[in-house]
Amino acid sequence: MHKTSNLKFLMWALSVLTYVLAAVNRSSFSALGIVAQEHFSAEAALISTFVVVQLAVYAAAQIPVGILLDRLGASVMLCAGLFLMGCGQFMMGMSSSVPLALAARVFVGAGDACIFVSMIKVISDWFSAKAIPSINQISGLIGQSGMLIAVTPLAASVALLGWTGAFSSLALIALALMVLIFILLKDTPGSLPLARRLCRPQNTATEQRPSATTAASPITDALPVLGPGSSGIVPALKSLLKRPGVRLGFWVHFATCFSTNSFVLLWGLPFMTGGLGYSFATASTIVSLNVVAIMAAGLIAGPLFTRFMRQRVEIVTGLVAVIAALWCAVLLYPGGSPVWLMTLTAMIGGIGGPASMVAFEVVRTHAPYTQRGIATGIANMGGFLGALVNVLAIGLILDFTGAGTPDTYNLESFRGAMAFQVPMMILGITMMLIERPKAQKYLREKGLR
Repeated sequence: MHKTSNLKFLMWALSVLTYVLAAVNRSSFSALGIVAQEHFSAEAALISTFVVVQLAVYAAAQIPVGILLDRLGASVMLCAGLFLMGCGQFMMGMSSSVPLALAARVFVGAGDACIFVSMIKVISDWFSAKAIPSINQISGLIGQSGMLIAVTPLAASVALLGWTGAFSSLALIALALMVLIFILLKDTPGSLPLARRLCRPQNTATEQRPSATTAASPITDALPVLGPGSSGIVPALKSLLKRPGVRLGFWVHFATCFSTNSFVLLWGLPFMTGGLGYSFATASTIVSLNVVAIMAAGLIAGPLFTRFMRQRVEIVTGLVAVIAALWCAVLLYPGGSPVWLMTLTAMIGGIGGPASMVAFEVVRTHAPYTQRGIATGIANMGGFLGALVNVLAIGLILDFTGAGTPDTYNLESFRGAMAFQVPMMILGITMMLIERPKAQKYLREKGLR
């Protein structure tokens, strides 16, 4: 028993470490927006496209990744994700042309898409149902440290090693971690690591079957939509989208984290340095505090939403309204927002990260057990599709107003560009208010509440 206990924490540590690296790769443009513009001699809209392509691939891959995860297991998907991210970052390091760089972001987005749900799968197969919510929150908290690494240390490594050296280093780290996963990670108690399973293919089906004490996966159970006599993917999607709780999960995820994703992934630093006139050190500190707020909020989000389970969507709606109000204050402040107000906005906005996990709890309540993988993919698309639209719109607005390069950045142009996220938050709030009563009615009709 003691050996099994130690082993599950090793499996968890490997998957969480992979998630940390995925966060670094996902956020690798957060402190490099201006550097990237200079490297590629590109305007704002084109640099936005790098992040947009990455987010689009991530969002589009959610459903197929969930299905493959059920069929192949977490170790295969983690290795695939690390391999794709490693290839993408190596390509980015070698690139001096925009087309190759865009191709690199496709690889990074596809690899990143494999990681989060695979980590959740490992947790759900190794830990008891009672421990899973806390382990999930702790894992998310640790994973956010990757965003901190992407803010200042990565920028420093580019300055020290150069563009090629810094991105090639990320690629080598990804490939080294892939080897560890390949050799050590077991999908379930009693199974074998991928390296040993490949040597004994005839035993794979038996060895990968979870033990009776293993908790059922809360997310990846979508396989029945594919097999003989199955409904198929498209009918399953239509069926799920008819459920108000699944739609509500999408809008919860959309409203809570698209703004923070946009801020951390690309536009936070350029807005503060090129628009508000902050020093790079001050702007980097604020972005870092945003990530710290995400991590700190993760410590209390689980107990809070468990205590107020019936009011969790209302809490999320109120939080998004506060974030929207703070951004209005930042953008309307005469002469440019003071540091304290921008810091407060960034930190409150960061709380949206842990709050977005409510989306998956809502989906778990409303989706059939055999379709939770696809349903979770739908919800997880919300925040990333929102970020995709917001990141691209900000770049386009900056270009349209003649402020598309670091030399032409100015406060008024950034005010107009960053204001785009406010109506998007209002849209998210509106849709949550519309879908919430429908979801409650659905549960009452099914006798689940």
